[in-house]
Amino acid sequence: MSSGNYYEETAARLEKALQYCDDTKAVVVGDKTLDAVGDFFKKLFDVGKAVVVADKTTFEIAGKRVADALAAAGIEVETPYVYDVPHMHAEMSLVDMLKPRLAQTDAIPVAVGSGTVNDLCKYTSSLVNRPYMVCGTAASMDGYTSFGASIEYNECKQTFSCPAPRGVLVDMDVVCAAPLKMNAAGFADLIAKIPAGADWIIADLLGTEPIDHVAWRLVQDSLRDWVADPEGIARGDRKALAFLTEGLIMSGLAMQKAKTSRTASGAEHQFSHLWDNQRHTYNGEAPSHGFKVGVGTVATSALYERILGTWTEATFDAAIANADVNFRSWETIEKELEDHFGTTGLYETVKRECRKKYVEPDELKRRLALFRDAWPELKKKLADQLMPAAEIQSVIHKATAPSTPEEIGITRERLQYSYRLAQQLRYRYNVLDWTHDLGQWSAMVDALFLPGGFWAK
Repeated sequence: MSSGNYYEETAARLEKALQYCDDTKAVVVGDKTLDAVGDFFKKLFDVGKAVVVADKTTFEIAGKRVADALAAAGIEVETPYVYDVPHMHAEMSLVDMLKPRLAQTDAIPVAVGSGTVNDLCKYTSSLVNRPYMVCGTAASMDGYTSFGASIEYNECKQTFSCPAPRGVLVDMDVVCAAPLKMNAAGFADLIAKIPAGADWIIADLLGTEPIDHVAWRLVQDSLRDWVADPEGIARGDRKALAFLTEGLIMSGLAMQKAKTSRTASGAEHQFSHLWDNQRHTYNGEAPSHGFKVGVGTVATSALYERILGTWTEATFDAAIANADVNFRSWETIEKELEDHFGTTGLYETVKRECRKKYVEPDELKRRLALFRDAWPELKKKLADQLMPAAEIQSVIHKATAPSTPEEIGITRERLQYSYRLAQQLRYRYNVLDWTHDLGQWSAMVDALFLPGGFWAK
């Protein structure tokens, strides 16, 4: 990317991407954009009434300014809804708190915040059949423009389908002033698209989730440029943060276009969702989504690196020959899931997901033969897509995001076990399922923790 007017470059790329999206009609990223929020609102909505939705922190940072700017533009602004919940995260009880407030008015919700506030406002707005817009306060995740909302429900973090915001406005003065750890989390969430892309490649070959080539290009074409300056993220460089913001928004637009998060997440996100569902905390609080994803990104990159350095066509032949011997009945898997997850709501969710991806030996053999026959070309595609695990770990570290499990309070032993649980967490086919299907778990995953392995102490 050039060193010219990067806001103009960003605007041009985002405008091109918007043509593929049904929900989001406008995105503005720049300096002093909060001052123009009134005009932005009027272009998007016929209703001349707004209600700001924020938490205590984001209301002080930007919510008051947004409310004042809307009022100055002649828009009726109702009393803001400000969450006063310590250590809040997106859970259904907070949706239940906001819903009555939105239901009693016809005002357009204006979310002011980042991941949690946006997801709560997005989903609650959909429940009352209302469009909404968001003023982002940090480059901390890629959910601003995504079509769904990640909400904890029934003891499990779940993605609920709902429309993306009609408009997104980001003031880079606010983003640059955000806590470093928030923007670092966004960087880790964005670089995760590298191994996530590899997972999509194998799922595409398998036929379970074919690649949407438009959505693929929206994320992958500029991904290396968006994550090229991790040191810039660490020092709060405006250009680096602007490109990070663009990348995260573009990732959401790709999800919106494809109507799936496959464009932006793979096995690395399943580590994060696992630790969410286990209610993992470190130093008294839950590590951010991006921080958990960053560790998951290193974990899946290390696994891919071992696979590409080890597997040959003979590996697939051996797996096909042993498919009947290694076959495990659904009853055996179900018992294993109960041992891993208990009989909680999470267990029921995981059981449904695993049942969807369960296959009989004949289908497994067909899949393995498909991978074997495509291996030379597939291996090259994956090698071109991926970064070496040590390199991706270094880049994440330079952005001041955690790149080792200990930095988020996860031991190596727990990480090793997490590979297994993450594999069982979701239907979406990825490198963990691939390793499992070949009967290569011990040789690939467990070996990462032995002397000489990537995670060896």
